[in-house]
Amino acid sequence: MSKKIIIAIDGYSSTGKSTVARQLAKSLGYIYVDTGAMYRSVTLYAMQKGYIDQSHFDKEALEKSLPLIRIRFEVNPVNGLAEVILNGVNVEKEIRRLDVSRLVSLVAAVSLVRKKLVEQQQLMGSDKGIVMDGRDIGTVVFPDAELKLFMTATAKDRAERRYKELLDRGEQVTYEDVLKNVVNRDHIDSTRKDSPLKKAKKAITIDNSNLTLIEQFDHIFTIAQQAIKKINT
Repeated sequence: MSKKIIIAIDGYSSTGKSTVARQLAKSLGYIYVDTGAMYRSVTLYAMQKGYIDQSHFDKEALEKSLPLIRIRFEVNPVNGLAEVILNGVNVEKEIRRLDVSRLVSLVAAVSLVRKKLVEQQQLMGSDKGIVMDGRDIGTVVFPDAELKLFMTATAKDRAERRYKELLDRGEQVTYEDVLKNVVNRDHIDSTRKDSPLKKAKKAITIDNSNLTLIEQFDHIFTIAQQAIKKINT
């Protein structure tokens, strides 16, 4: 039987990490875990409880509530994709809203939140055969992953993609707001004290500023196949 590996995909917001990770897992027959959805779910929970908004953030209240937060993934029988379930409720659509995006980096910077979710993520990958994307997968969650990728693109390109995605979902947003959100998240993710966004050792950089989705996937799929072949020879 072929040995399976852990594939860790890190990078900046709106670089398409989740899309390519999902495609890669499906093509390899691996399990896909969207860690960004997990942090977004905690953020949505905090918003619903009134712990966080644009003007305040009660970190202590959120930390005390962490034992009450249950996150799991469930496959949608219609599209075959794994969707996030927060305390028994499917919140896949809600967590993608721009108001959640504006606050998720602040929640993700809380050490106790990261500790709780990292423990869950490591447990999910204990049997390998997993593709996981986020900000600290190759540096903190799985530093010994057999394949590490670091995805990047210009802020302008990422904002344009995110803007179109939100419009397609029917959200009323402006490009300027989306660009501001992208730049702000980059700053928070890269400068936070706990597990800042950075390229992991031996990670392969994927700059998709000028790549189509097909070109990007073909390139990454080839890299993954080579990594799997290496571990099995």
